[in-house]
Formats: sequence, C-alpha cells, structure tokens
Amino acid sequence: MTDAALTRIGVAIDIPDPWGPALTRRRAEAGDPQAAYTPAHVTLLGPTEVATDALPAVEKHLEALATAQPPFTVHLRGTGTFRPITEVVFVALAMGISECELLAEAITSSPDIRRDARFPYHPHVTVAQDVSPEALDAVFDDLAGFSCRFEVASFTLFSHGGEGPWRPRRDFSLGDAGR
Repeated sequence: MTDAALTRIGVAIDIPDPWGPALTRRRAEAGDPQAAYTPAHVTLLGPTEVATDALPAVEKHLEALATAQPPFTVHLRGTGTFRPITEVVFVALAMGISECELLAEAITSSPDIRRDARFPYHPHVTVAQDVSPEALDAVFDDLAGFSCRFEVASFTLFSHGGEGPWRPRRDFSLGDAGR
C-alpha cells in the first residue's frame, strides 16, 4: 500500500462555546503551536492512518456505534499532567470518563482501524504540550479551578492532509440526538 492510499483520521468530541475557545486560547498563550491547528477537544481516536478506500466502511462503523450510544454529560474540572512521562498539561474529566472509554474502545474495534497506542487511553483536554516547564506550570495553576458541564450529543471524524488544521469530515449524532 502506498502513502497515497492512506488517509490520516482522528475522532474527537468538540468542547462547545464558550469553554472550547477559551481553552484553545489558553493553550496558544502557553506557546503551544498546536493551538493554531487543533481546537480544544476530547480525543476518542488519535491520529491514525487508514486505507482511503476503507473510509466508507469506517464511517458506517462510526455511525452504528454513535446510534447505539445515548448522549451523555461531560464535566471538565481541574487540571492534571502526564509529566514526567510526557510534557502535557490537561483539563480533567470528572464525569463522562466511562462513556468516552467505551466509545474509544468501540471505535478501534473496526477491522479497518489499526491503532498502536503508546499509552493507555485516558480521556482529557490537552491545554499545553511540549512547551517550557514554566509554561506548563502556569497553565496547570491557571486552570486548576476550571469547571464546566456540557451535553455530548455527537462526535466528529476528522482528516488531516499533513499540513494545516485537522478538517472535520463528518459529525455522528449519538442515540436519537440527530433525529
């Protein structure tokens, strides 16, 4: 299979207004260059290459599992870090963890999605990555009191061509949310 026959995808839950833009802005203020390309989100499937001709089957798989999952509430609260393993500060999920874990596991059950994860899945919202230790500490402290709740009614399949921002490909409504 050649590189031209592959498409890089990801699946995520967007963080709605006003919280998503605020978290993305704080990530940019920390000096994280990914803030310009990656709005605040909870990853369900990180960057993964799939056969381009398998995309219709991947979308059908995502549609089936979205329909089977009822909408749920996410409560983001406080900060965490993966240091010293990776230089990441994140906003933590206090509610919605199990639903995200189940969706992430179901997504990778597709025979068309081969994901070799370096780390176990841990739902979170990255707010600083690969910046100075001082910037990581500042974001950790600044967002320690952060809290918001929102209803998750869908998730999004994204694709990436190698440069620029991730592009939304398709939204998948949970349960009866899209009906």
